[in-house]
Amino acid sequence: MSGAWRLVVRLLSTTIAAGMIVGVAQPGIASSAPTRASPSMAWVVSSAAVGHQRHDLWIRSPAMGRDVPVTVLHPAHARPRGTLYLLDGGGRKTAVSDWIGDARADRYFGDKDVNVVLPGGQGAFYTNWQNVDATFGRPQWETFLTVELPPLIDGRFHGNGKNAIAGLSMGGQAAFTLATRRPGLYTGVGSISACPFTTGVLHESQIRAAVIRDGGDPTKMWGPWGAPGWADHDPGRRLRALTGKRVFLASGTGVPGPLDQETRLDPGRHRAEKIASGAVLESSVNACSTEFARAMRADGLRPVTHFRAVGTHAWPYWAQDLTVMYPVLATGL
Repeated sequence: MSGAWRLVVRLLSTTIAAGMIVGVAQPGIASSAPTRASPSMAWVVSSAAVGHQRHDLWIRSPAMGRDVPVTVLHPAHARPRGTLYLLDGGGRKTAVSDWIGDARADRYFGDKDVNVVLPGGQGAFYTNWQNVDATFGRPQWETFLTVELPPLIDGRFHGNGKNAIAGLSMGGQAAFTLATRRPGLYTGVGSISACPFTTGVLHESQIRAAVIRDGGDPTKMWGPWGAPGWADHDPGRRLRALTGKRVFLASGTGVPGPLDQETRLDPGRHRAEKIASGAVLESSVNACSTEFARAMRADGLRPVTHFRAVGTHAWPYWAQDLTVMYPVLATGL
């Protein structure tokens, strides 16, 4: 790479980051007794009820080879409903999705007739890694999210078989990759502050920087620079797979706004530093998101866009974007 591209990668790598008690059966869910139907199927190891409309699960995934934390927000009733899979961005993660801790998604969806599935732990671009990584192991997120988890969620939480998928930052990219690789599974897809593309020096550099930031080796994920694995996961090369779906993209310009004063700070970090890094990153994903929207429109698609005049890469904006995105996706559920 040229010196300029190396500078871009270094800059992005410093700014990319942004995430057992068996519950009592309730009207909104099926029996919570842990069962194992087959060695090839995922099953619930434990389920903890957190209020009447949230369950924190640990799910054994044969594909992942481990137990995966998943939170499900759900209505209290037992009538069929659709399911939204909502993915996190990068950075250090806990077992509970950042959408709950930072955006209070549990409050927003409290009166919505939908299941919301929020995987916890390190997302690692929610893809099937090609090789074992010293930090992440060999994640098989695509298999877990698209093959193992949907029938379990539908059976346990009265899903009607209709699904949408969305995410922020890293999770927004992954949402478009999964929706275009498994188009029959989803009626809609959305991204907030994300760059869906994976190929080209700049786009691949951004993804590599994000993986490196979180301690992984991106070559273990999709291969060396320009390898076929990167093209295989590029939604820009599968735009026709989005035909007939509800499609949503949101981002800000990177210009700081009033909500930046509400951004929660990391220990030892100054607000001005966080705003500056968030401005650089949001400006980059905004350029990519608008480019992706133009590509879709040129291919005859009609995405719904919410490109804000202000806003950095920060949770106060993402929490508001969620309330704009969900009504778009809900029409397909």
